[in-house]
Amino acid sequence: MSTTFKPLADRVLIETVAAEEKTASGIFIPDTAKEKPLKGTVVAVGNGKTDEPMTVKVGDTVIYGQYSGTEIKLDDKKYLIMKEADIYGIL
Repeated sequence: MSTTFKPLADRVLIETVAAEEKTASGIFIPDTAKEKPLKGTVVAVGNGKTDEPMTVKVGDTVIYGQYSGTEIKLDDKKYLIMKEADIYGIL
């Protein structure tokens, strides 16, 4: 990421993994049927709160809720920004 974006407090910037193009059996999935990916890579993290340090770090692959975060665009690339509490776990 070329932009020096620094999330505040307990927020995390995530680059989402691309949606599956085809099924395990080889059937191609049309764009209208693709599900929103629920996995991504942490690109930037905030400093945390004074009583809650950050658990995730840059480079972690995480799973988050389907409706978590807000989509933002930086340098013509889409990212999700969300609170660390919206992340279910680290892979």
